[in-house]
Amino acid sequence: MNDERRQLILRVLILLLVTGLSIYIYTIRDQLAGFEAYGYPGIFLISILANATVILPLPGVVITSAMAAVFNPFGVALAAGSGAALGEISGYLAGYSGRAVIERKEWHKKMVDWMQKYGDITILVLAFIPNPLFDMAGITAGVLKLPLWRFLLWTTFGKILKMLIFAYGGASIIRGLERIF
Repeated sequence: MNDERRQLILRVLILLLVTGLSIYIYTIRDQLAGFEAYGYPGIFLISILANATVILPLPGVVITSAMAAVFNPFGVALAAGSGAALGEISGYLAGYSGRAVIERKEWHKKMVDWMQKYGDITILVLAFIPNPLFDMAGITAGVLKLPLWRFLLWTTFGKILKMLIFAYGGASIIRGLERIF
């Protein structure tokens, strides 16, 4: 079997794995709340799972906001942001494996242009802004074969910064509501 065929088979297998994982996590989304009882490691695991889905969004930031009222908001943001970054590897792998399919999409050309023009800052900004578009950034980074460590570095910074806002904001809102009621 030649190397090109082997690469194609590997890409298809990874794409199937990521798709299957996304569907599975989406179907058990109601059971994820049980991880909260495990403190920071539970928040970390929920965040990994919430961000491992490709295209199907799960409310990881809602859990971050709620848990920050129970635990230290800074610790919650670190656990949730780090977990979110690791979960985003699924998008990266989908891009790496699905290159032939993805390159034909119109949004892909725009994302490639942004990444080539602005580099790592594109990943940082898209990881920071709450939006469902980050999967596209991960997919594009995989297609461009951006080194995984660089993708994870900028994704982690962006996700932790975003989670800091949600953690402190959520803690403030929940504590304010507790004072009222």
